[in-house]
This record gives sequence, C-alpha cells and structure tokens, in this order.
Amino acid sequence: MGNISGRYAVLGWGSLIWDLDNLAPHVALPWHMRAGPQLPMEFCRVSPKRKMGLAVCLDAEHGVACPTHAVASKRTALSDVIADLAARERAPLDLIGGVCTLTAATRGRAEIAEVVHQWCKETGWVGAVWTDLRANYDDHLGVVFSVDHAVGYLQGLTGESLDEAVRYIHFAPQDTDTPLRRALAGNTWWQGQVARLTAD
Repeated sequence: MGNISGRYAVLGWGSLIWDLDNLAPHVALPWHMRAGPQLPMEFCRVSPKRKMGLAVCLDAEHGVACPTHAVASKRTALSDVIADLAARERAPLDLIGGVCTLTAATRGRAEIAEVVHQWCKETGWVGAVWTDLRANYDDHLGVVFSVDHAVGYLQGLTGESLDEAVRYIHFAPQDTDTPLRRALAGNTWWQGQVARLTAD
C-alpha cells in the first residue's frame, strides 16, 4: 500500500471513487481498492443532492458488510481532513466521521468508529475519515426500507431523477454489493435503464 506512516485515509464506497470533485487537490492517488475496513451499507438514503435518487450510506439495519476503499490525504491534521471531506460532500462537519490513533480522537457513530480505529491500528494509517450520512428512507417516504419497495420507488422516478439514480447506482464500485444492488442486477427494467444510459 506504499508508505502510509503518519497519513490519514479518506474512506470511500460510492461516488467519491470516481468523482473526487474539490477533494482532488487534497489527496494522493491512487485509491487503494478493497483495502479499507468492511462496513455495512445499503442504497437507503433518499438524496436531494442526487435529484431524489437513492444514495449508498452506512446502515447496519438494512445493509451488509462491503469492502471500502482508501486514499491518502495530504493533510497532517485530522480536523483538516474532516473539513476537506465535508466540503466535497456539501455536508456539515458533524456528518463526517473520523478517528486518530495518536490522539484517540473519535467522531461519528461509535460502532463504525470502533471498526475504523481497529483497522487503522492494524494497517498503519494514523487515522481515517468517512462520510457518516445516515439512512433516511423511512423519514422521506413514510415506510420502512425494503428491497422490494426501493425497486418500486426507483421505477417511479422519471426524467433527470431516474437518470441520476441509474448512473449513481450503476457506477458505484462493484464491491458495494448490497441487497438492493443484487436485486437490480436481475431486474429486466433496471438493466434496460442502464443500457439506455450507457449506450453512448
């Protein structure tokens, strides 16, 4: 994985992998694919940023453990790494998780932070940050998330919302292999949407 001594990792599992956006100047590529800790995730967040498509987030209730991916930050302070990721995500600082093995600093959900902290100790990273957005499917739609309902929700999207939802889920790393994604892989309607958007 190269010399990571004294470096902070930025963890990703969704659009961050292919779209660093304004985080790009602050990290040292390449991504270390599948090198991050396994964390529970599912596409169970209705995302205004994604035109109301479904975004992947960490969720132990509905998700399954999937590999994460790590890229080295150029920053030397945890607070700066957190601020960089928050700016890229257009999210408040309290929705960015982080740990530091040197100072024992911890932020974000305890169950996630514990896994990431242990991973840092085992792999030599001084610390790590991640996007700690929560599932909001129930709040937005008034029903408990299920794979069947989520497929129906996606089928009800139109125009730019549908296109964005298809692109986002299709281009997520293949390792983000959640129950919803597995269901979509065998769904004729969904595969037709993917073919339509990737024909060019």
